[in-house]
Amino acid sequence: MPGFLSRLFAPRWQHPDAQVRRQAVERLDPARPEQHQALQALCLDSDVAVRQAALEKIDSIDTLLTLTRQQPDQPELHRRLVALLTGQAGSLELAQRLKFVEGLDERLLLSRVALEGDNQQLRLAAVARLTEESDLIEQACDNGIAAVRHAAAVRVASESGLQRLAQRARRDRQVVRQARERLSRLRADAATLVAAREQRDGLLAKLEAHAQAPWEPLYAGRYRHLARAWEALADMPDVEQERRFQEACLRCRKIISDHEAQEHASAETDRRRERAAEARESLLEALEESLASLPRGDRLTGQDIASLRSQKVLLANRWQTLSDLHVADEVLRQRYDAVLADYDHVLRTWERLEEHSADIEQAIEEQDGERLAAAIDACQWPDTLPPAPLLSRAQQMLAGQKHPDEEDMAARLERFAQDLLQLEKLLDRGAFKGASRLHQSLKHRADTLPSLKLRPHQATLKRLGARLAELRDWRGFVAGPKREQLCQAIDLLAIDTAVTDAELDRRHRQLVRDWKDLGDAAASRELSEHFRSASDKIHERLTPWRERQTQERERNLGARIALCEQLEALLEAPAEDADPDALRRIRDQAREEWRRHSPVPRDQAQAIGRRFGRIRFALQGLIDQRAKQVADAKHALIEEARSLVERQLTSDGRAAQAKALQQRWRELGRAPRGEEHALWREFRAACDQIFALRDAQRDDRTQKARQRLDEMQGLIDRLDAWQPTRSADSRTLEEAIEQASALEPLPSGRRTEGMRRRWSGIVRTRRERLARLAVMEEIQRWQASRPLLDAHLAADADCLMREECIEVPLEAAPGLPEDMHSAHAQRNASRRNPPPAEVVGEQLARLRVHLSLLAMGRISHHDEPLRLAIQVERLNEGLGRELSRAEEVRIVLRNLLATGPVSPEQWEREVGELDSLLTRLTRLPPP
Repeated sequence: MPGFLSRLFAPRWQHPDAQVRRQAVERLDPARPEQHQALQALCLDSDVAVRQAALEKIDSIDTLLTLTRQQPDQPELHRRLVALLTGQAGSLELAQRLKFVEGLDERLLLSRVALEGDNQQLRLAAVARLTEESDLIEQACDNGIAAVRHAAAVRVASESGLQRLAQRARRDRQVVRQARERLSRLRADAATLVAAREQRDGLLAKLEAHAQAPWEPLYAGRYRHLARAWEALADMPDVEQERRFQEACLRCRKIISDHEAQEHASAETDRRRERAAEARESLLEALEESLASLPRGDRLTGQDIASLRSQKVLLANRWQTLSDLHVADEVLRQRYDAVLADYDHVLRTWERLEEHSADIEQAIEEQDGERLAAAIDACQWPDTLPPAPLLSRAQQMLAGQKHPDEEDMAARLERFAQDLLQLEKLLDRGAFKGASRLHQSLKHRADTLPSLKLRPHQATLKRLGARLAELRDWRGFVAGPKREQLCQAIDLLAIDTAVTDAELDRRHRQLVRDWKDLGDAAASRELSEHFRSASDKIHERLTPWRERQTQERERNLGARIALCEQLEALLEAPAEDADPDALRRIRDQAREEWRRHSPVPRDQAQAIGRRFGRIRFALQGLIDQRAKQVADAKHALIEEARSLVERQLTSDGRAAQAKALQQRWRELGRAPRGEEHALWREFRAACDQIFALRDAQRDDRTQKARQRLDEMQGLIDRLDAWQPTRSADSRTLEEAIEQASALEPLPSGRRTEGMRRRWSGIVRTRRERLARLAVMEEIQRWQASRPLLDAHLAADADCLMREECIEVPLEAAPGLPEDMHSAHAQRNASRRNPPPAEVVGEQLARLRVHLSLLAMGRISHHDEPLRLAIQVERLNEGLGRELSRAEEVRIVLRNLLATGPVSPEQWEREVGELDSLLTRLTRLPPP
């Protein structure tokens, strides 16, 4: 009961009957809120008529959009929204509709508004809101306003979208043209990007190969060239390419930095070697000067020999220290050996004098001339040395005179004057030690010379002695504070326990060296004893460390001996194809190992150093020999590369052989340092000439290929503009095909592929047109011979009805082709000896089916056996040469003319379909 009452008093728009609800819609006013809500509810009604009536009452787009969100699949809502937005219904202003369209996101709704809007601005606003490319293509193809089509076409950006747009937009040529242009640009840009990527990949491959290559003179320049070529590319590399580029650059820069570090280390080694050579030379000059000053003196005393011994010890120690670091060159070593030989000669002479000194003195006391002469002869005193005092007395006794003769006196005075000049030069240079020794010698000789003859030189000797004293005072003035500082420094060093033993020894040696360098300047007993006591403390402290150093020296000596033995074994049996670079590495590694195994015992350092020096000299000779062989081989490669330019080879073959020569060049190793760069420049110039010839020929081939492409393009354009008008024009097509074949081969590429496709399409189209023209000409010739056929049909009818057979003359069809003459004669003959009507009917049916096959017509079920038989016959006849459609039509029509006699009933049955098939043939494309 309550349910019945609720239905009884419910409003009519809620009535169960749809017809009542639809009538109630007419009474609802959308301006009243409660009735507007009722209309909204009715817009979602289950009945279509009720929904349509309610939607027609609502003009609010907001309301409809809200309902659309609730029921997105209701088509009536979408149609009403489209009608309101496009202006087909309602009275909304354009500005309001534009505002609503600018806020829409529904694809289908926006597409309908863009297609059906009543205003261009409205359609443009809808197109602007579209985002899917398929919707934009639809608008560009189907929209009725050109500006909207163009606005939609502009927003199509993908290659597939532009291709679809160019194929479908037949309505607007401008859209098609712009789409094709943009598609071409897009493809060109894509091809450019592909080419740029390939170029980057090629540069990366070269740079990575360069990063794996060993060092050569042009390594850094080639790396900079590749880096500049990479930076000059306009496109941006991807992440993987950038990573590979950075890794290859790091490897290249590492090789360059390693080589620069090696060169820097080599230069530093050379500088150290030069400094060592300068130190050796200064030591040699000092000892040579001392040995050279001995003959200039009047007497050779024990003090001179002691000074010479101390200089020799200093030279030997310093020479060995420098040899542990750097091997002396051959010239300095020869000088060193010569100086030692002179020193040994002087020392042996002095030792012989000391051995016989007792006999000489005894002979002088006893006035025994014979014994004295024998003792002097046993001394073997050389004439180049001045006599010792004892020897001089003995010689004077034997000569029976106490003073030298006048000639000897003049020579002594001349030597005295020369030594005065030498003393002045030494003082000018500040050489205190040499000047002091020479001044003492001059003073000693001045006492033995007559005062009257010495008087011109006494003033000079006195002046130079004053200068020497002044120099001594200045040295003492400078050396006094320096000695005190050295004493303080050695005291601090003796009590310093924080320094290592090696550092302590180094600093102690430096202090001792500085003390010795001061010589006797400002020397005092107290300071000397103080310095010596501190030095002794340091020596005691370093005793354990020096014992360990001695053991280490022994180990180093063993390692050096083993190294020398290995190098000597290498030099005894060197490989004939030894790589000079490998030998250089062996030399450098041996040098590094020699330096690493330092120091060695001093008593054996000189001998092992000389042995290693001889080995290095021999190894360097082997390196120079192999480098000379490499240089000769590279000269041969240069000549071979130059001969390649003159040989009759293809450019690519010549370039391939040049690359093989370059590979052999790399495998040879380096020539001598002074020749490598010059040889490389000559070889590179020859290779550059070969590659320049290859590039020139490639450019020539490219130019010819481009010319062939242009000629092919012109041929395509001419053939595209040409349209055949008769079948005899096939000769023009064949000539064009022959011209295209003469232009082959065309260079590969996208342009060539496009030209081939276009050429194939044009040729196919022209062949189809020529085939169609040939068929039409055959049909036209048949139509021209139709009066003859009608005459034969009339004669057939008379023959069948009256049994009176007449001959049909050829005058009925003037200009009949030759093959039709035989058919005409056969038709006349068939009336004289007519076959059965069933045979004629079957022959006509066979010709009709054959013509239907050619015209692609329908064949009835009962004609299927004929169709199969005709197809088998066509296959058998086409084994030698496949007949064209025009030839088959000609054969069918000739057979049709030859078939007879045909009754009027038979002809009436077949003529309609035969005519329709002939008409169909004129419209069909060729197979």
